[in-house]
Amino acid sequence: MSKVKNYFKRLWKALWDSTDLDEKAEAALKEAKARIAEMKKELADVKKAAKNTVAQAKDVVDAAKGKKRRGKKPSKKNNKKTNNSKKIEK
Repeated sequence: MSKVKNYFKRLWKALWDSTDLDEKAEAALKEAKARIAEMKKELADVKKAAKNTVAQAKDVVDAAKGKKRRGKKPSKKNNKKTNNSKKIEK
């Protein structure tokens, strides 16, 4: 009986070692985790963009009502002439 039992144990071990099912499962799990991490990053970006879009849409509604623009004022351009703008005389 012992010889038969050892034979089936060795046969089972040989069959299990010949398959790469566990390696494939580990690789698939690793890939899934990596994709989930990337999706979380992208969803955070989408959330940020959506908040910005909502804020800008509110500004458009306020502009339609006649309210003045909120936020940072546009900067004035510096129109000073520099020494480089003089014509070079020959």
